[in-house]
Amino acid sequence: MGKFVINRTKNMGYAFNLVANNGEIIATSEVYVAEDSCLNGIESVSKNAPIANFEDQTADPVKTAVNPKFEMFKDKAGEFRFRLKARNGEIIAVSEGYKAKAGCLNGIESVRKNAVDAKVEKSY
Repeated sequence: MGKFVINRTKNMGYAFNLVANNGEIIATSEVYVAEDSCLNGIESVSKNAPIANFEDQTADPVKTAVNPKFEMFKDKAGEFRFRLKARNGEIIAVSEGYKAKAGCLNGIESVRKNAVDAKVEKSY
């Protein structure tokens, strides 16, 4: 089981990382103005990740999926990344860059597994 770690940012906002058992960060949030909003973001990831559809934007043609969904795409550097979108289309978590598509797919599966019953910790 993973954990959500809430951090305070330099501009006094709040962001979270979903961290796997091995200590690796597998997803990161946007910066929220209020801690309560950050906690709502964590709840949204926990609720949406296990049921999210999958959309491979690197495929040709792309088969569009409905929200909630994981979108896998290639960034400008040519690395694979994913973002998790909630039912309303808002991005609620993003990944790091992966050199291989398989690594990105493993990251998505790790979020699905680790987000469900993850504990919440504050690093401040």
